[in-house]
Amino acid sequence: MEPSLFDGIINKDLLDGTQVQLLSTKFRRYLTAENGGGDVVVANRVSASGWETFRLWRVSDSSFNFRVFNKQFLGLEYNGGGNRLVAVSTSPSYSETFEIVRNNWDPNKIRIKASNGKFLQVKSEWVVTADYDGISWENSDPSVFRVTIVRTLQGEYQITNGYGPSRAPQVMQQHWNTYITEDDFRFMSENGLTAVRIPVGWWIAHDPTPPKPFVGGSLAALDNAFTWAENHGMKVIVDLHAVQGSQNGNDHSGTRDGYTEWGDSYIPDTVQVIEFLAQRYGNRPGIGAIEVLNEPQGVNLDSLKSYYWQAYVAVRRHSPSAYVIMSNPLGEDSKVLLPFASGFYRLAIDVHYYNLYTDTFKNMNVQNNIDYIRNERASDLRGMTTTINAPLIFVGEWTDEWNVWGASMEDYQRFGQAQIEVYSSGATFGWAYWTYKCQYNHCSLRWMIENGYIKL
Repeated sequence: MEPSLFDGIINKDLLDGTQVQLLSTKFRRYLTAENGGGDVVVANRVSASGWETFRLWRVSDSSFNFRVFNKQFLGLEYNGGGNRLVAVSTSPSYSETFEIVRNNWDPNKIRIKASNGKFLQVKSEWVVTADYDGISWENSDPSVFRVTIVRTLQGEYQITNGYGPSRAPQVMQQHWNTYITEDDFRFMSENGLTAVRIPVGWWIAHDPTPPKPFVGGSLAALDNAFTWAENHGMKVIVDLHAVQGSQNGNDHSGTRDGYTEWGDSYIPDTVQVIEFLAQRYGNRPGIGAIEVLNEPQGVNLDSLKSYYWQAYVAVRRHSPSAYVIMSNPLGEDSKVLLPFASGFYRLAIDVHYYNLYTDTFKNMNVQNNIDYIRNERASDLRGMTTTINAPLIFVGEWTDEWNVWGASMEDYQRFGQAQIEVYSSGATFGWAYWTYKCQYNHCSLRWMIENGYIKL
């Protein structure tokens, strides 16, 4: 929401989950874990894709673990003094920790120091070892690599681990004190909004001393939100946005490196988080609903249904009246949960509607986008609300942004109005704009209201 928060982190482009590719400047070949992991590491690829991409785990400002495609970590194989580079360990330790040394004039030119104090060097396309003492930055030096950053993550794990245990609490507390205040709830209430959907991470249940690198303070921020909402006649939807293991690999899921690992083994702990939230807030006058998971993607559907049932029961143990919201899996048909969810008491299914991110909207003009809302989106909503005992439908995220370049203010007003009309009439639980305030103006509802783009 506020990228400037990362500015004080040393090597802020090398946070947890950053995906990098490493090119030997001498051999003009990419480093790769053979078979994607579980084998030796070589430097024989002329182009880079999955096996040639490494995900960083940040240990300090300059020390990192490198996770490979099959989730093992780069390390040293001490065999006959060869110090060969391999990718076999499934959990990083000292021998899987490397220091990245950047060139002062070209930060994308790096050398990598292993735990034995020696630099990695490419001896041949098939042999990479940690036994080099040279100090040259010439492209002909076997220890010099050019790093390409493929993807970065900017979630709460990244910012707290990036600043470390000393500075992270200060940075986060300052953010919580200033980002959203009671004045924002006053503004929302005066402009026709009736509720807020607030994302939280699983570590909130362990506040004020959550597991590292997360820091305490989010629970107090949520307590404040409830008080402010109740002061201004609004409701709160508590939304479990990040779970242990990550349910979608995105920044906001609390992931360390972008892998989706949530599944059956994580269900008991995740249910406990819902139990904690329901017990603390289930009978507050400001409670509107508890959304038990946000945007699962690539998870087993049967496991998801099992979790949803257990989470529903956990909420009901503490609140007979709070709505329970189940998020539709991303990439699945919007009706996939209907047979399972029909008949539940005070339940809603959350669907997210964006005219972004897929090729469907790539070449649409203004009118194409508006027609898509009035036809396809409206039809989708009708299809979910006409079955017997159907749950309520919640458009939990939408925004007045699209892939149309050079659109006028009037274009945005028409597009936003079309969505408000369709979602207000078709979403039986209501809708939520993607965010109240962030760096992108058209995604920030406050900016859109203040500047006359949207009127409620």
